[in-house]
This record gives sequence, structure tokens and C-alpha cells, in this order.
Amino acid sequence: MPPLLILIDQQQGIRAPHLGPRNHPDAERCMADLLAAWRQARAPLLHVRHLSRNPSSVFWPGQPGVEFQPALAPLPGEPVFDKQVPDAFANSGLERWLHQRGIASLLICGVASENSVEATARSAGNLDFTTWVAEDACYTFAKRDFAGQPRSAEEVHAMAMANLHGEYATVTSSAAMLERLRATGSPC
Repeated sequence: MPPLLILIDQQQGIRAPHLGPRNHPDAERCMADLLAAWRQARAPLLHVRHLSRNPSSVFWPGQPGVEFQPALAPLPGEPVFDKQVPDAFANSGLERWLHQRGIASLLICGVASENSVEATARSAGNLDFTTWVAEDACYTFAKRDFAGQPRSAEEVHAMAMANLHGEYATVTSSAAMLERLRATGSPC
């Protein structure tokens, strides 16, 4: 069975201009390709939605930013897990839901690489799920490091992927996962 595809925080608010420069301008296309392939294969998938506890956030419930991006929105019947912190496993019931369905492997994509993607992949690895991250189907934004130095979105993303690869997850590409799915019926 293919791993369960998890799309993290593909909401309209993530396109807010104040978030600044980002990497992987084609990440949504890569996510859409994965989503279409998983749907066609009738493989397991779910969507994660962030509902902020901060009223000034673009993800505050009731704001337009909470809505899914149309191209990546869940279809009727596709599971949606809500979270209030970066880690999709925290207080969401996700771990129990996966175990109840016998799901042992995950393919994670979404935003932000060093935030919700990394937090969720770390927890998945710690909980003994076999975990992949499609790095080109993830993205993030430029930010300052702890010392105050500006870091490009590419640098922030690369460090997040380095933090995950080999310890919590296998970092791969969407193309590699799609090719394996087409060739074998499962990308793993």
C-alpha cells in the first residue's frame, strides 16, 4: 500500500504578501501532481488545516485565509485534521486515526518547511511511522536566524530538510515518488 499522503496547511492565508520571499515557486504544482496521483490510485490521503489561536493571524477561524487553496482543497469524504500548533500530531487524534487504519507510512508535503512540515515529520519519525518528505512539494519563507542574520527561503528550507533526512524521515522528490507509484503501484 502506498504511504498516506499528508498535505499540510494549503490554505489561502499562506499566500499573504507580508510573509515575504519564498522558495520552490512550483511547490503547489508538485503537491497537486501528488494529490492527483494519490486520488487516481485510490491511495490514502488527508489534509491538515491550521486554525490559529492568535486573532491577528491569517489562519484565525472565520477569516478567508483559513480556506483551502482551491487547487489543493479536499474533495468530499477526504479527511481533514485541524491543528492549532505546527505539529499535526499534537492533540489532533491523528496518531490514533492512522493506527486504527493500519497506516504505517507517510508522505508529507506542505508549508512551512521548518515549521509544520518539520514538526509533523519529526513526530511521525519519533512515533515509528516510515516517513518521507517530498522536498520540492514543500516551501518556506525568508527569515532571520537566531543571531539576527537574514537567511533566504532556500537556506531555511535546506536546513529543515537536513534536520529531517536520515533521522526522522527520508527526504526525496515528488517526481521520484510519482515515478515509483506509476512503476510499481506504490512509491515505497
